[in-house]
Amino acid sequence: MEIPAGAPHPFPRSLLLSASILVLWVPQGSRAALRIQKIPEQPQTNQDLLLSVQSIPGTFQDFSWYLGEEADGGTMLFTYIPELLRPQRDGNAMKQRNIVGFPNGSMLLRHAQPTDSGTYQVAVTINPSWTMRAKTEVQVAEKPKELPITNLPVSAGIVAAIIIGSLAIGSVFVGSIAYLLVTRGWRAQSHRMMATEKPELGPHHHAGDNNIYEVMPSPVLLVSPLSDTGSTNAIAPPALPPPLPPAPEPENRPYQDLLNPDPAPYCQLVPAP
Repeated sequence: MEIPAGAPHPFPRSLLLSASILVLWVPQGSRAALRIQKIPEQPQTNQDLLLSVQSIPGTFQDFSWYLGEEADGGTMLFTYIPELLRPQRDGNAMKQRNIVGFPNGSMLLRHAQPTDSGTYQVAVTINPSWTMRAKTEVQVAEKPKELPITNLPVSAGIVAAIIIGSLAIGSVFVGSIAYLLVTRGWRAQSHRMMATEKPELGPHHHAGDNNIYEVMPSPVLLVSPLSDTGSTNAIAPPALPPPLPPAPEPENRPYQDLLNPDPAPYCQLVPAP
């Protein structure tokens, strides 16, 4: 059916223009305004992971989180409706996970595991004709496995070697201590013996000593005086030599008197009777 050129239009042009602008301004399923921030960016095993939604409108009807490439009932983690007394309703994909939703559209995954890795999507419903979406990739790193500590079997030979080695070390230690004690005692005894010995005979060079004589050992055996009875009894004196026989009187004594006169003539004078 063609409309005549001069016939009036059923809708005003201004209304059609406003409707066109409204359709272009409210895109269905818009994803550009939302952004998800991961805290931390690289979560570790058993670490809490916060997925914070940025640039969410101040008012919305509800939001839902999904784990997977598709956003449907099988991949839904939970739905959050702020107007309800219990706003969070878990979905089929929640299973044994510990996830908490917040009124600002964010979610907290407690004790993340490597099986929680994947694509996380959020869908925020502003009104029945406007839903905002965003998604992010999460990879939970596994902790390095610790090598088990294996106890090596201990044989009887190893035990015996350990015991013998310990005894040998103890014997060396005790022997060293005994040697040190004996050496120290021997040195102390030597010092005491040297201190108690008699001084040797000989000249004593002392400062200020003007004695020029020197004590010499006697070449013969000295005899103690008779008063020393103890020494007399101990050592007997040597025998005295026998007396010499008297010399014979010379036969020519007068001639000897003449040859050797007495120098004292007065001794030969005899008084007269």
